[in-house]
Amino acid sequence: MDKQLTNSNIDRQNILNNQYAMNEIEKAVGIKGILFEGSYRFTKQQIAAFFEVDSRTIERYLKRFKDELTINGYDILRAKRLKDYKLAIEKEYVSDIDVGDLIIDPKIPSIGVFDFRSFLNIGMVLTDSEVAKEMRSTILDIVIDTINKKTGGGTKYINQRDSNFVLTYFKNENYRQAFTNALRDYVDMGNFKYPLYTDKIYKRKLSLQSFMMN
Repeated sequence: MDKQLTNSNIDRQNILNNQYAMNEIEKAVGIKGILFEGSYRFTKQQIAAFFEVDSRTIERYLKRFKDELTINGYDILRAKRLKDYKLAIEKEYVSDIDVGDLIIDPKIPSIGVFDFRSFLNIGMVLTDSEVAKEMRSTILDIVIDTINKKTGGGTKYINQRDSNFVLTYFKNENYRQAFTNALRDYVDMGNFKYPLYTDKIYKRKLSLQSFMMN
């Protein structure tokens, strides 16, 4: 699973798009940040300090995964937003061995900040850090626990650390949600449509399986 997270954007997104798992992961990780525009933000220096690497390592990954990290919440603050962020820091200054120094050079015209989602994203791709490796292991444990809760513990009899199981589960969850949304938006039959079309798909699947076996 660790290897697949570092190598596959799709696998990373399957976890980052699961809000229930993300909430549980955020509780477990416990990184401190500055509340800004409704979410906690972290500077490059804070991220580097957390993962016990230097800032140049974070810069290298930012260049390599810029598009993905931007989609997942990495942001560049300029002008008024930068000024407001500095004010937020002054209001709630944090200086801690785990988060690094939040002092910002007043002369810089912009600064890049991570929200929790993009912080987690960079931890999923960062291969230069033992802390990131341990965090990916924690993510897997939480994902497994999340699946167990949603299935009533039904996954305990299989190899729960099988990455194919975990990632297939989340892909199926995504497909199921897309199917439900399509029924909601395009089929005018009331709530009866959900069990009706789910049953049709299930029977179709069984029919295909029977055909493949013959």
